[in-house]
Amino acid sequence: MSDRRVRDFTEGSIPRHLVSFAVPMLLGNLLQALYNTVDAIWVGRFLGHQALAAVSVGFPIIFALVALVIGITMATTVLVSQYFGARRPDRVVRTVNNSLLLLTVTGVAASVLGVAFRRPLLRVINCPPEIIDTAASYLGIFMAGIVFMFLFNAAGAILRGLGDSRTPLRFLAYATGLNIVLDPVFIFGLGPLPALGAAGAALATVLAMAVSAVISLRYLYVTSGIVTYQPGSFRFDWELTKLTFRIGLPAGIQMVLVSLSAVVVSSFVNRFGPVVVAGFGAGTRLDQFAFMPSMSVGVAVSSLVGQNLGAGRVQRVGETVRWAVLISGGITFLVALVAFFKPDVLLVLFTGDASVLAEGGLYLRYMALAYVPLALMFVMSGVLRGAGDTVPAMVFTFISLWVVRVPLAHHLSSLSGLGVTGIWTAVATSPYVGLLLYYAYYRSGRWQTKVVARRRGSEEPGRAGERGDPEGAACAQTVQGARQRS
Repeated sequence: MSDRRVRDFTEGSIPRHLVSFAVPMLLGNLLQALYNTVDAIWVGRFLGHQALAAVSVGFPIIFALVALVIGITMATTVLVSQYFGARRPDRVVRTVNNSLLLLTVTGVAASVLGVAFRRPLLRVINCPPEIIDTAASYLGIFMAGIVFMFLFNAAGAILRGLGDSRTPLRFLAYATGLNIVLDPVFIFGLGPLPALGAAGAALATVLAMAVSAVISLRYLYVTSGIVTYQPGSFRFDWELTKLTFRIGLPAGIQMVLVSLSAVVVSSFVNRFGPVVVAGFGAGTRLDQFAFMPSMSVGVAVSSLVGQNLGAGRVQRVGETVRWAVLISGGITFLVALVAFFKPDVLLVLFTGDASVLAEGGLYLRYMALAYVPLALMFVMSGVLRGAGDTVPAMVFTFISLWVVRVPLAHHLSSLSGLGVTGIWTAVATSPYVGLLLYYAYYRSGRWQTKVVARRRGSEEPGRAGERGDPEGAACAQTVQGARQRS
């Protein structure tokens, strides 16, 4: 294991740390987008629209669980990064063990409940009767293996807290490649293996994630030596469990708020006919790629802020924010210029229909005005996550989306006579409100009071592991582990 895997962000060049951490995150986001669409591509292309609908209809159920696991893993990253920065190797180890145990238990519970109640859940979300059998088969297999998704994400969160974003990228690449290979094998059958149809896509996804989860855990406990198993080490630490939910639950709720607002705004858009809907759909797909660089920088900010707050180096937090604003804002500004002046260059990837291009171009021109404030919101959100202060981010999301965007979109599109441009105006306006709220709270400095751990004597500068910092040496030894063996 090389020194570049586990990174100490409390020393060295901040822009170099941001870029070296964010680039693998960006590639990982692209891989994740591919991983999430592979099943739909195989099923939609070869099994027809009903099978595609059956694969897609359970997404709200899956998303609710994804929001939970992302909240818990985000809290894990925060705690690991702060304890690492504070030179608390014992707490790093305990957080890792507790998070893995917590996610194993919640994953098994989710699997059992998901398999047992998959049909009632599908009826709750009004699954069409003609596809419910296929949907229940797909969802049942997916839910049976969801514990592997929980553990895979936990391992990635632990490594990111230690400053390593490259290793999780490698494991995600394994999962994506294996899923691409296994999908046709189980969907269409191969040799003695029967053709399972849509259920085969679920089985391929579960097996790919299971393999990557096992490889990830083996890396943590065997190859890297980051954590070593000791008798009695896998017991719930209720203090850490409460901290995990205190930090992670608001983050999960924040994701749900974002998702539900998108559903409501889409329902407003649907009133204006299929051409507008198609243009909006193409535009939102491009939005996801436009946001990926700033989202990746935001995750990098969380890890840098967590370690530096744990080390008591608040001045490096301010420097991190300045560099993140320059990097994220600069890249997003260039994307916004293309979206505003040449939207057809991007939209033509999805359609050649002139009317759809016109509607999608109008949407992108409005959204281009909001790209930079959205990018800066990701930076500010990263600061609060790194500090473990996730409740304000949840509140700001609620205000910007449910107090501003949704009511304004309804008013401007229905009551003011602006039509669909009223929706685009509301969508482009709300990020400015959110950014103002984030910035005001950031300037208040109240987020600094939420830090879980600080290094003793942190007011004095000093490199981890140098003489006078025995805790730093111990932590470095723990997280670097069996470097010679690897």
